[in-house]
Amino acid sequence: MHISIPPLGTIRNPRNCGFFFGFSHLRHFDRRKKIRTSPLYYAILRYDYAKIPPLLRQEGKMAYVRKRGKVFRVEVCKVGPDGITVRDGETLPTRTEAYAWGARREAEILSGAAAIDKKRTFGDLLRRYVDEVSSTKQGERWERIRIGALVDGRPQDMPAIAPDPLAAVKLVDLDERHIAAWRDRRLRKVSPASVRREWTLLSAACTVALREWQWLDKHPMRQVRRPKDSEPRARRPTDDEIEQLLYCLGYDREQSPVTLTARVGAAVLFAIETAMRAGEIAALRWQDVEMDRRYLRTQGKTPAAKREVPLSTEALRILAQMAEGRDGDSVFQMRGASLDALFRKAKRKAVIEDLHFHDLRHEAITRLAKVLDVLPLAKAIGIKDLRMLMVYYNPTAEELAKKLR
Repeated sequence: MHISIPPLGTIRNPRNCGFFFGFSHLRHFDRRKKIRTSPLYYAILRYDYAKIPPLLRQEGKMAYVRKRGKVFRVEVCKVGPDGITVRDGETLPTRTEAYAWGARREAEILSGAAAIDKKRTFGDLLRRYVDEVSSTKQGERWERIRIGALVDGRPQDMPAIAPDPLAAVKLVDLDERHIAAWRDRRLRKVSPASVRREWTLLSAACTVALREWQWLDKHPMRQVRRPKDSEPRARRPTDDEIEQLLYCLGYDREQSPVTLTARVGAAVLFAIETAMRAGEIAALRWQDVEMDRRYLRTQGKTPAAKREVPLSTEALRILAQMAEGRDGDSVFQMRGASLDALFRKAKRKAVIEDLHFHDLRHEAITRLAKVLDVLPLAKAIGIKDLRMLMVYYNPTAEELAKKLR
């Protein structure tokens, strides 16, 4: 039976349920008359299916509800605005809740609102984010490593690390409790700074899934307390530590570096002279170097990652040294992972504690601040927010005292 619900206030005889549902011999009604409508009409408008007679519900092809033991199974089947037939179902404790769920689900289908797939997990969301979004970023490698550890674990480690339970949570069940539990687990293993970086990654994935994919109906991380910011690092290598690193890496200022380890030593000095990051140094190509004009260009997947870096006399010396053993288009002939691994190995060999390759950027910016003004310095090192200079500018009190008269 076809149901045709007339507009509010146009029913000639609201007590006649047959006419109300538009039987073929009573479909015509007077639109000019405004009379009081029945409670049944309002029940349909607000999807209060519990007040609609069961016979009319079934004949009108509304949500189908049947009893299964002590619960009620509701099933819907509607054609969405895109022409695709959507079938869905749910089991609820009461008949009223079943009809209410069916009404809401039918409204979602007819309006084109996507429903959350019951089989999709948070791990599925992260895998799609890596393939479609992370692949367009300069930090693709880091995001793949972090998401891979969360979703798949690290079975190659000794002992093996299992996937995080958050990856197995279904999207229909995902809420603030799961995010808070993940945060607490990570805080027991890594520093708050590491958790905040991972938090930013997961939050970005949830935002894309919510706004573009419609895999979520709300953002699960907005109401969860984020770990507090810690004090920024102020670690700078001393002159003795730099010389110890160069010795352990086998780098000689008078000879062209031949081995990969020696080229890492050249990269250490180059980072101190240019304030370039490890990934930028490993990705540097000869076609981006203008030695005659004393600058180079960094390449990246985003406009923010591209900039022109001025070269000091020492930086030009290192490039000339690398040109002597040139083999291919890569300047330092290494990958970012090799640079990081060999730097860590040399640091342990030299017995240097708490020093990261990125700390060389702190040292470089602090040195450049002595010869460049604020705006030229920010442009040279690729910083748009001048407040970030206070994070990387770490002079000692003795250095500041020497500037006083």
